[in-house]
Amino acid sequence: MSDLILGLDTFGDVPVDDAGASLSYAAAIRQVVDEAVLADSLGVDAIALGEHHRPEYSISTPETVLAAIAARTERIRLASGVTVLSSDDPVRVFQRFATVDALSRGRAEVILGRGSFTESFPLFGYDLADYDVLFEEKLELFVKLLDERPVSWSGTVRAPLHEADVFPKTESGRLAAWVGVGGSPQSVVRTARHGLPLMLAIIGGAPERFKPYIDLYRRAADQLGTLAHPVGMHSPGFVADTDEQAKELFYGPYKVIRDRIGALRGWPPLRRAEFEAEAAQGSMYIGGPETVARKIAHTVQALGVGRFDLIYTAGAQPASARLRSVELFGAKVAPMVRDLLAG
Repeated sequence: MSDLILGLDTFGDVPVDDAGASLSYAAAIRQVVDEAVLADSLGVDAIALGEHHRPEYSISTPETVLAAIAARTERIRLASGVTVLSSDDPVRVFQRFATVDALSRGRAEVILGRGSFTESFPLFGYDLADYDVLFEEKLELFVKLLDERPVSWSGTVRAPLHEADVFPKTESGRLAAWVGVGGSPQSVVRTARHGLPLMLAIIGGAPERFKPYIDLYRRAADQLGTLAHPVGMHSPGFVADTDEQAKELFYGPYKVIRDRIGALRGWPPLRRAEFEAEAAQGSMYIGGPETVARKIAHTVQALGVGRFDLIYTAGAQPASARLRSVELFGAKVAPMVRDLLAG
C-alpha cells in the first residue's frame, strides 16, 4: 500500500519534564511544535492536533499551532483531530484552515467532528440540547463553503447567508476536509451523503469490530451516488525502545487521566489487566517498534483503511519520552509497516 498515509495525532496533553514536574501550557504547546518538526524530518505523512477545553490539554485552537508548524516544516500534512464544528462557526473554521493551507503551501486538512468532550458548548454559549442539530446544520454549511463560491444558506443555528463570498480562497480550489466519527451509523451515513472522507476514532476493543462501519460508508456512498474515499482511523499508542519500557512509560499517566474522565462518565477505575489486554488484542498500539508496526500493519490490512494516525499522547508522559516515541515512529515503525504490507 504505497499510498497509505501514516500519521501522528496528539491531544496536546501537558507532559512532565525528566524530574516529574509539569510543563507550563506554553511549553506544552511548543513541545508539540518540536514533535511535529521532528516528525516532518523523518518523513511522517501527517500530524493531527485535537481541540480541547480542559485543564489536562494545552491546545484549544489547533489551527494556530498548525500555522506555527507550517512555518517550520516542508512536507507533513497538517490536520485537526478534531475541530469541534458544533460549537464553532463554519465560516471562521474555513477561513482559519484556508489560511493554514496558504502558509503550508496546500498541506492543511480539517477533520470535523462533534468531539468526545462537551466543555466547548457552555464555554461558547451553546445548548447541549441542540447537540445534533448544531452539527447537522453547520456541516451542511461547511460543505457548501468547500466549493469556494458565493454561498446562500439558512438554518436555525446561525444567521442566514445570501451570496456570501468567503476569503481567503485556497490555491488548489478545495480545502481537504474529513469527518471524524466515533461509531454512530447515522454519522457514517451523513459523511457519505456529503461525499467527505471518513476518519474513525477506534480507541477501544478489537479494531475489526469497526469493519461494518467501513462497509456501511462504502455502501451508502454507492447508493447515494457520492464518492467513497479511502477511510482513515486513529487509535492510541506509544513507542519506546522495548515493549516493557513503552508500557511503563505510558500506563501510569494514562491511568490517571483515564480514571479522571471515567469518573465523570460512570466508568470503573482502569485495572492493569484491562490495559494489558487492550495492548495485546485491542486498539492500543504500545510497545517497541516491531510490536507496534506489526499491529498497525495487521489492522490496516484487516480493515482496508488508507490512513492510520497514532495518538501518541495520553496523559502526562515525560516530554523526552514523547520525542523518542515520535522519533521511533518515523524512523522505524512507519517504514516497517510499509515493508510488512508490501510483503
